[in-house]
Amino acid sequence: MGEETTSMGGIHISPNAVATIAYHATLESYGVVGLAPKNLTDGIVSSITREPSRGVSVMYKGDDIDIDIHIIIEYGTRINSVAQSVANTVRYHVEKALGLQVNSVNVHVAGLRISDSD
Repeated sequence: MGEETTSMGGIHISPNAVATIAYHATLESYGVVGLAPKNLTDGIVSSITREPSRGVSVMYKGDDIDIDIHIIIEYGTRINSVAQSVANTVRYHVEKALGLQVNSVNVHVAGLRISDSD
């Protein structure tokens, strides 16, 4: 998946590129305060390296793209609505940017946070 061969050569789309697109699309969604690390080791590594795909994992299975996103939602918003909005936004942006079909977008709500009222 993510590979195409043309007469000029081959094209390979890395999972990290898809994760970066999903990361930016998630941060644009209403009600999302931030992304959460998938586990403790990812949290430590991402705080040191400042990896742009923190909280997003992409898996290729044949022709299917599966995306898992771990988000932190603003306190007081409807969790279900925000999660559905994130899934739809990520699916749209990835399909638009790559021209490939996304099989599933799984949104995991890792926590709630009160955002700054500044």
